[in-house]
Amino acid sequence: MAIRIGINGFGRIGRNVLRASLGDPALEFVAINDLTDAKTLAYLLKYDSIHGVLDVPVEAKDDYLIVDSRPIKILAVRDPKDLPWRSLGVDYVIESTGRFTNRDDAAKHLAAGAKRVIISAPSKDADVTLVLGVNEKDYDPKAHQVVSNASCTTNCLAPVAKVLLDRFGIKHGLMTTIHSYTNDQQLLDLPHKDLRRARAAAVSMVPTSTGAARALHLVLPQLKGKLDGMAIRVPTPNVSMIDLTAELESDATAADVNAAFRAAAQGPLQGILQYSEDPVVSVDMNGNPHSSIVDAPLTTGLDKRMVKVIAWYDNEWGYSCRVRDLIKYMAARG
Repeated sequence: MAIRIGINGFGRIGRNVLRASLGDPALEFVAINDLTDAKTLAYLLKYDSIHGVLDVPVEAKDDYLIVDSRPIKILAVRDPKDLPWRSLGVDYVIESTGRFTNRDDAAKHLAAGAKRVIISAPSKDADVTLVLGVNEKDYDPKAHQVVSNASCTTNCLAPVAKVLLDRFGIKHGLMTTIHSYTNDQQLLDLPHKDLRRARAAAVSMVPTSTGAARALHLVLPQLKGKLDGMAIRVPTPNVSMIDLTAELESDATAADVNAAFRAAAQGPLQGILQYSEDPVVSVDMNGNPHSSIVDAPLTTGLDKRMVKVIAWYDNEWGYSCRVRDLIKYMAARG
């Protein structure tokens, strides 16, 4: 029997999770809750400036979205506790509004009848934070109902850090994410609580904060207090990269580090981490489903134990693929 899914918030991630799941018989999308009308939602699903035109029919009909001949109920409910998940038989809710990231708010979906909630964002108090390829075995079906899929940056950083940690050990490190702009920035200069993000996103590099490195201990507890970082938002609409500089606990050359990544990509992290020796640029990574793509020619070593690793990620598509995969993993665990 297919897993019945509801989406709360049909923005960039909500739409891309649906796109990434089309044709998967294990997943059935039952309903979408968004305050936007069905006609607009159908248009935005069909025509995407980043990922192209969807190659299946999409139309709005009354309060339904018809996607590849399959109806999806459209709701417009402000408070999650009032959603009809129980009557719709929804098993999993993807909480992708960006507004209900704490446990109490996300748990309103449980009160409304859902069995599990996946928060598509970092959460300070979710039952557990999971990054596939890193700590998914921490999932306890009896104890974890509200699960955070962390951030797109953490999903890129964590597999990279895990390989270094397991093979060489990490004494400490600093990470910078060179990140495409998002809708948490202004298109033109307008007020924002972060004054740098108040500036026009498409014309400047914008230094700002990221909690990805500090939050890494939620999935790799051994690294608590050992990593920190920042973000630089750049004038591209999609695809980002992490620049991780770390001091290792054992000697390693750049070749040693790359060999570890190559082995991981071909082995335990296959499908999560990709190893690339090609001279790629960001546009080449658009639509890449991996969480991390290590750019091997850019790996640098210094003084035996200092290493710099560069890894790309499609911050929309790769992350959305992991939300999809996490639902299937959790459902298989019971």
